[in-house]
Amino acid sequence: MKAVILAAGSGVRFQPISITRPKPIFSVFGKSILEYNLDELAGLVDGVIIIVGHLGEKIKNLIGEDYKGMKISYLVDSSINGTGTAAKLALEHIDDKFLLLNGDDIYYREDIKKTLKQFPCLMVKEHPNASRFGVVSVEENRVSEIVEKPENPQSNFINTGLYFLPKTIFNYEIKKSSRGEYEFTDYIKQFLKENKLYYSVAEFWFPASYPWDIFLVMEYLFKRIDKENKGKIEANVSVKGDIIVGENTIIKSGAYIEGPVYIGRDCFIGPNCFIRGCTSIGNNCRIGQAVEIKNCIIGDNTNFSHLSFVGDSIVGSNCNFGAGTIVANLRNDNDTVKTKIKGALIDTGLKKFGTIIGDGVKTGIGTIILPGRKIWPNKATLPGQKVEEDIE
Repeated sequence: MKAVILAAGSGVRFQPISITRPKPIFSVFGKSILEYNLDELAGLVDGVIIIVGHLGEKIKNLIGEDYKGMKISYLVDSSINGTGTAAKLALEHIDDKFLLLNGDDIYYREDIKKTLKQFPCLMVKEHPNASRFGVVSVEENRVSEIVEKPENPQSNFINTGLYFLPKTIFNYEIKKSSRGEYEFTDYIKQFLKENKLYYSVAEFWFPASYPWDIFLVMEYLFKRIDKENKGKIEANVSVKGDIIVGENTIIKSGAYIEGPVYIGRDCFIGPNCFIRGCTSIGNNCRIGQAVEIKNCIIGDNTNFSHLSFVGDSIVGSNCNFGAGTIVANLRNDNDTVKTKIKGALIDTGLKKFGTIIGDGVKTGIGTIILPGRKIWPNKATLPGQKVEEDIE
């Protein structure tokens, strides 16, 4: 049996990070979202078909054609007009039964195994704010209805986007939705008119709709990683809590680290810096003297010059922070932080949230970045791509 992973979207809500890389290969603790999901699938399926589109070559280069014994193949969605169209690309390549899941959500192996025990089956998750998602109504042991983002949800079960289905699901005809896309859930609605669809309830499922959603899953992922130090920690370094240090990384004297903290390989940390969890620092990064980093996700090859502070932020790869760069992470009115997406202010729901910085960004000496601001990659490095004018 094969799994089909949908990973073709442009990730608009994940910008500016997704401008230069597909959302499914956004990394935390040295591994991408897609790799976490492939780890969970290993041994449960024989092969995986990944539907790629936006910057799909980067997914192919990262994952390759074999992953932990699973054959990996790729299909290109050139139309990018909905999950229904994307999933149907796999029609000629799947067996009578197949598993379908989103490439940018994080799933849990035991939940997938529960789903595979019933056929056909949809995995749901209880959620206190179900109206933000596709709401699944159930009767006894089966699904009765799916309604997208209802104002008054009749259930607190939401659709996780993981299905165990027959190939014949694609025999139905679907039309474009009000969003102008072909939705895979419309296949499910047609299927429900003539067939039973069972459901399983997920213990762990984390949707990554927005970049800040990753903060909610960091401690969960960190607990599942082997804690080891492959670097060099000098004398007079203070460490509290769990940390993971990659090969050839040096942590200089006077550094103070409060876990959970992950530091990749070939990094230079300190001296006299302060790193607080939950923080993930990529490979080949440099954290200068008297720099403080708190609850951040930092990409590869990024440097922070002395006397800088970055809190509750997501920073891309190949960035450089000039000395004295300050990222404010708390509003004066103590309200939740909001940020712009496609011209509209979106509430992060977080009292503390700093910035989202795209790949390759550089700040000057003494730069101050206010809460919720985004800084985009330089247009000159992105030929042919539309970049929003919202350094804000």
